[in-house]
Amino acid sequence: MASAGEKLELCKTADVDEGSAIKVEKNGLELAVFNLNGAYYVMDDVCSHGPGSLSEGFISGETIECDFHNGVFNIKTGEIVEPPCMIPQKTYKTLVEDGAIFIET
Repeated sequence: MASAGEKLELCKTADVDEGSAIKVEKNGLELAVFNLNGAYYVMDDVCSHGPGSLSEGFISGETIECDFHNGVFNIKTGEIVEPPCMIPQKTYKTLVEDGAIFIET
C-alpha cells in the first residue's frame, strides 16, 4: 500500500468518457472515477448505505444516484443529497498529469 502523501495512478483520462464513471480497484481500494465536463473526481465506489456500486449508478449533473437503494451523493464532495444514505462518501484529492489520473493517498 502507498505511504501517506504519495500519488497513486488509477487510470488514463481516456479510460473515462465525459459524463460517465468507471470502477478502479487498486492497492486494496475500490474507487469510482468520474469525468464531469473534463474534470475528474474520485470517491469510494461502494455506497455507504449498502452493497451498491456508485460507478454503476446514474449521473445527473454533479450527483450520482446509487443503483442499489437510490441514495444520491454529490460527486465533488461526497455529501449526501438524498436519503436513504446517512454517511457521506469518502472522496480523494485528484490530480491529472500526462493524461493519467492520480489520487493522493
